[in-house]
Amino acid sequence: MPEVRSPTVRRRELGALLRTLRNQNGLTVEQAAEQLLCSPSKVSRMETGHGAATPRDIRDLCNLYDVTDQAERDRLMTLAREGKGQGWWQPYDLTYATYVGLEAEAVAISDFQSSVVPGLLQTADYARAGHEATMPRLGNEQIELQIQAKLTRQSLLTQANPVAFRAVLDEAVLRRVVGGPRVMREQLDRLLEVARLPNVTLQIIPFTVGSHPGLESNFNILELPKPTPSIVFVEGLVGSMYLERAEDLKRYHEVFERLQAVALSPKDTIDAITKIWTQSGE
Repeated sequence: MPEVRSPTVRRRELGALLRTLRNQNGLTVEQAAEQLLCSPSKVSRMETGHGAATPRDIRDLCNLYDVTDQAERDRLMTLAREGKGQGWWQPYDLTYATYVGLEAEAVAISDFQSSVVPGLLQTADYARAGHEATMPRLGNEQIELQIQAKLTRQSLLTQANPVAFRAVLDEAVLRRVVGGPRVMREQLDRLLEVARLPNVTLQIIPFTVGSHPGLESNFNILELPKPTPSIVFVEGLVGSMYLERAEDLKRYHEVFERLQAVALSPKDTIDAITKIWTQSGE
């Protein structure tokens, strides 16, 4: 996969800069919107990266915030232009396209999963079995497109400047035989292979630990290039949430550190996976 300039991240970077400029000028979202003759929701969406800014928007905001340095104005214009680009994932019509856009430029990912193997570590057959069990079920062609996109995403782990990936999995992830014994053995093989990459840290929380802070949750912490703020992605059956507040980030970082503390060490995790792999062939 070629070097990615994610439009999702460009919009968030631009939004963070615009929010900083507004705060430096002592303006509320409502006051800025009044000066620009637009709705407060438009200003808010530009600042959160959920709305794309036009060149005219950037010109008017630079004038409002007294941005006179031409280099800074050009930088904001460039971010706005790149924020309207198309990422490689967009033709796949993914329901989680926003997440993939953020993941594409993450410098570090902390992933906790209580029931399934993380997407970046799944084999094609494991992913296919997961899609075939969803409700409503996608058509076969769409499932194959989803799998192609997932396998493309996985190059993040092995590219020239790979993402630092830390994953903590509940033991249930290893014990649930998704797709049948053969598929699961291949998936365990894949985990053993990836766990030995220098940029990957894989840990398992054994059943013997009992209750832990992530027992009923799945979440990812995405650390993005500065000045783009980090974000937490929380996934569930009825939908997903993106958490950006500093207090939320702090809480999830603390939870993830706790999960790492109660989990097996990376070395013991490899031993545990190897043991389950051996038992699965008996």
